[in-house]
Amino acid sequence: MEEHFHVHAAHEHELEHAASGHGPGHTVALAQQVAIFTAVLAALGAVVSYLGGNTQNEALIHKNDAVLYKAHASDQWSFYQAKSAKGHLMTLAMELSPPERREHYKAELERYEQEKKDIKLKAEAFEEKSQHESELAEKAFHPHHILALAMTFIQIAIALASVTALTNRRWLLVPAGLGALVGCAMAVFAYL
Repeated sequence: MEEHFHVHAAHEHELEHAASGHGPGHTVALAQQVAIFTAVLAALGAVVSYLGGNTQNEALIHKNDAVLYKAHASDQWSFYQAKSAKGHLMTLAMELSPPERREHYKAELERYEQEKKDIKLKAEAFEEKSQHESELAEKAFHPHHILALAMTFIQIAIALASVTALTNRRWLLVPAGLGALVGCAMAVFAYL
């Protein structure tokens, strides 16, 4: 009686192994998928990082302008106080001076009072600009915290994808994908 044994050639064995999802071809395909996934995430992360830095810069510019306007307002209020002090001196001089000089001091007092009104308007305008710039700074900085969280989720997704490639555990792509989705959603939400 004749028995036949079928011996697989080496390439046939590799094809069967790859078809079952356990061969080197499977590992290469998974590695390629993870590489593409992490490249896309890295690009998205770069955009989110740029947006986060941009919000900081914009907020700093507005905050700097707010401080500058506040300093201008402070200068105007100091000028206002100086005019008030001079006005008080003119009042005192008017009361203590001879009658023929009182008209001069009265005119000076009226001039100082008018100058104080103008200075007060400038100081209030600078304070209003300072407040407006502070509000713009707050508005510009608001997305930064959310963008920082989005970037964190994207980085976690990249790390999980890297572990997937190293361990050949395809199931790790699920939490990596979820992390990527959460990160991207938060980046979009930051501007809504």
